[in-house]
Amino acid sequence: MKENEENHRNHDENHKSHNRCCHACATDHGEESPHQKQKSIIIIVTSGLLLLIGLYFELLSDQYKLAQLIFLVVVLIAGYGIIKRGIKSVIRKRFDMNFLITIAAVGAFLIGHGEEGAAVVFLFYLAEFLEDYAADRSKRSIEALLKLAPEVAKVKRDGSEVEVHVTEVGVGETVVVRPGEKIPLDGVVSKGSSSVNQAPITGESVPAFKKEGSAVYAGTINEDGFLEIQVTKKSTETMVSKIARMVEEAQMKKSKTERFVERFARYYTPAVIFLAAGTATIPVIVFDQPFSEWFYRALVLLVVSCPCALTISTPVSMVSGITSAARNGVLIKGGDYIEEVGKAKTFVFDKTGTLTMGELEVTDIELLNNNSRRKLLEVCASLESLSQHPLAKAVMKKAVEEGIKPVEVKEFRAIAGRGVMGKLNGETYYIGSKKMFRELGIPYPKEKAWKAEEEGKTVILVGKDGEAIGMVSLIDKIRDSAAEVISALKKRGIETVMLTGDNERTAKAIAKKIGIDHFHAGLLPDDKVDEVERLKARYGEVVMIGDGVNDAPALARANVGIAMGAIGSDIAIESADIALMQDDISKTVYLLELSKKTLSVVKQNIIASIGIKGSFAILAFPGIVTLWMAVGIGDMGLSLAVILNALRLGRVG
Repeated sequence: MKENEENHRNHDENHKSHNRCCHACATDHGEESPHQKQKSIIIIVTSGLLLLIGLYFELLSDQYKLAQLIFLVVVLIAGYGIIKRGIKSVIRKRFDMNFLITIAAVGAFLIGHGEEGAAVVFLFYLAEFLEDYAADRSKRSIEALLKLAPEVAKVKRDGSEVEVHVTEVGVGETVVVRPGEKIPLDGVVSKGSSSVNQAPITGESVPAFKKEGSAVYAGTINEDGFLEIQVTKKSTETMVSKIARMVEEAQMKKSKTERFVERFARYYTPAVIFLAAGTATIPVIVFDQPFSEWFYRALVLLVVSCPCALTISTPVSMVSGITSAARNGVLIKGGDYIEEVGKAKTFVFDKTGTLTMGELEVTDIELLNNNSRRKLLEVCASLESLSQHPLAKAVMKKAVEEGIKPVEVKEFRAIAGRGVMGKLNGETYYIGSKKMFRELGIPYPKEKAWKAEEEGKTVILVGKDGEAIGMVSLIDKIRDSAAEVISALKKRGIETVMLTGDNERTAKAIAKKIGIDHFHAGLLPDDKVDEVERLKARYGEVVMIGDGVNDAPALARANVGIAMGAIGSDIAIESADIALMQDDISKTVYLLELSKKTLSVVKQNIIASIGIKGSFAILAFPGIVTLWMAVGIGDMGLSLAVILNALRLGRVG
């Protein structure tokens, strides 16, 4: 916690002083105002023209002193802020690139290379402007999220429509949204129906049908119907504002690699300054070499060795990855989780609601002892109408579909973990599990029940006066993409595991259908936590995917917890490390690809930074690299290349 607070303080301090290395990291989400950008462009154009005029006077008109004066003006125009920040960095004892550029410019003038000093400052200012422009692409994603929701809403007040700012709309008020308009606030449809494009939040291009009672979200687009919506959230508490806030917070959190690079740079920069000082003095004192020549080479070494490209290589990649994920309906809480997902070798899935739809449906009705289908469903509907069990709801739904209504039940009794019983028209009926029927001594068709369970179905038995009169089989439908997702993960070398509270045979059947490597059945929530711990001990990094509520303890215990269907659950968004905004399990494959691509880009950036800077540093000793080359290619050009490479992550999807 203290480390995070210190990081935030350092970030604020660096931002206030416009420390370029940190500014380019894109961890601050403010943008330059149009006035500031216009001013920067004027400075670039003016100083660029003056630099060319100075070169003309120096090289073609043989007016050396006038040329040096013009070069000095270039430094004052383009370098005023740079020099000011460089001096401040010395006062704070935090040497940065501004200080090194200041030394290089002053040193170049002292040894008669004013054109080099002016070129260094101009190139630094120009590349800094371009770098900030590139970094703003990631920054603008937050502002774009907040702009998804309209600023005004049409509210029904006193029998008429009034257009007001969204901040003035209270919870419980009714807003009106016509076809083609954006929904201004989170709420519930109170009148009308329509297809709503939820892509801005979920990343899903297929519109969702909304009717009375359906939840809708600010920033989504009403496509073809008239809707009246009762507001449930204030403008500052809507889903889109929550997403924007979480993405912004995630971008502020540093990954392990980023923290390591920052610590490295903290010691690296002073070491480079000492090396440059040695380069400027040792050859002169020990080998009687020309001072101006080695002082110039020391300046080149100072500039080219600045770790700016290295320090921004990781954060700009992480920021780009996090914002890309947000646009695709995946909320990642920080760079650490991008790293963890990419390194994980085991993905653990909850069964119900994750691999399956979480909605049971009746698949078979087996009649026994010459009983009628209608009578069997009437008994089921009557007894189950008094139960809240998910199995009961599925049976009731089937009865309603076939037009069967429940009748009065007397002496109803629920037997915990077993089933229910009660009297209909004076006769006692039972509905429950095989265990209940065994305990009651009621015979049932064991082979048929066994076969149904082997197919992944759940069996409930119906009995009357000591005999079984029917058997109902239900199944929790497997998600269409489940098998495809598991196959895709296995092709990438990921071990897949399923955890469920269901029975062994049902779990086995589902695992076999979708290709899961291992499964563990009959687990309570605490058992799932223990199993995750065992998997971590065995495989190392473990990613757990669940519904975010019932699986919260196991999600918290895994290295990375991923909650599905977070669009309808504040708990899921707040408790998980990563939240999939909709019930789309295929997003796990996208997430893995994004993670691996992000880690790859980070490695590319780090290797390029070290390799190019190392090469330029070596070439600085024999005098092959000039000051303007050190800035234009070895530092600022490289930094810009690092940012542009990271921005490619926005295309992963």
